[in-house]
Amino acid sequence: MESRFRALNRYGEILAVTAGIGVLYIVSFYNYLLFHSLTEIFSIVIACGIFFFAWNSRQFLENDYFLFLGIGYVFIGGIDLLHTLSYKGVGVFEGYGANLPTQLWIAARYMESLTLLSAPLLLSRLWKAKYMSIIYLMATIGLLLAIFHWKIFPDCFIEGKGLTPFKKNSEYIISFILVGAIIYLVQMREEFQDNVFKLMVTSILLTIGAELAFTFYISVYGFSNLMGHFLKIVSFYLIYKAVIETGLSKPYSILLRNLKQSEEELQSEKGRLQSVLDDVKTLSGLLPICSHCKKIRDDKGYWKQIESYVRDHSNAEFSHSICPDCRKTQYPHLKAKEKAENISQSESAAVEKWKQFQDMERRSGKDRRGGTNRRTDNT
Repeated sequence: MESRFRALNRYGEILAVTAGIGVLYIVSFYNYLLFHSLTEIFSIVIACGIFFFAWNSRQFLENDYFLFLGIGYVFIGGIDLLHTLSYKGVGVFEGYGANLPTQLWIAARYMESLTLLSAPLLLSRLWKAKYMSIIYLMATIGLLLAIFHWKIFPDCFIEGKGLTPFKKNSEYIISFILVGAIIYLVQMREEFQDNVFKLMVTSILLTIGAELAFTFYISVYGFSNLMGHFLKIVSFYLIYKAVIETGLSKPYSILLRNLKQSEEELQSEKGRLQSVLDDVKTLSGLLPICSHCKKIRDDKGYWKQIESYVRDHSNAEFSHSICPDCRKTQYPHLKAKEKAENISQSESAAVEKWKQFQDMERRSGKDRRGGTNRRTDNT
């Protein structure tokens, strides 16, 4: 029954998305400017929703993946808002033409692709939110100054000619960056729920399709521009499914998943420690030991040498030696032999000293005789 309900719910969502796209397609024929504004507003609302979800649930998250996405997308949504307001025909920014919204579009897509590429790197790291916000704020201010004030941002659209090489090449570069983001997601797949992983990958693939579609149009009201915005709508809807709905409609699923992972890690660690304890043998209780020969009686009633018993019931090994007391009582002849050797060594040392003394006497006698002979010759 539950699986049937889920299937009906899934079909209902698909039908609703299809109907929404159909309505927007009809609106594009009536007023393309209205169509563009609706699609961009939808993406801006989703971007802000991602930020609010990530910010309010940051204390429950084990990593900063969604927080990084949320902070990044709120700034991306801000640039998309400027892109919407500057679109040809809206009339908010007079005198800029179609080049300004295209420049803002490229700036937002660069920021989005780099955000999706960098976010998986934070699955095993924790960053402070203020540092992320400062980085994105500085990047956004720099891009806006380059476009509005310094006017050093390359042209992206020229009236009557269409897209510039910079704009087309940028779309290809952005697509390659998004491919890199998918590769990182695949490498970090175990960190995601299966449905979240599939939705994120599909969303990025549709974003790549949208970027490629935006390389073909000549007019901002052209068919390629229309298809690019449809793909963007679907890609943002999938991000909504992956992040907003999973985090808000099912708020405990992420927590339960984290608890399950922690429980599995604890069970694995418990098993490892148990295997280590199984390898450790300990001796406990009362051991019956003979008061004379010091043999120990085992559980079967057999008497064993103490070293054999300890070796069988522990990991200890023995190396045999003789203590000084046993050496005296058990091997008295060794003591006599040592004394004889000491006496022999003492006698040898005395003889050697006597020989040295005699040599010294002979040398001194020769010296005295030599001195007498010299005095006689002088006389």
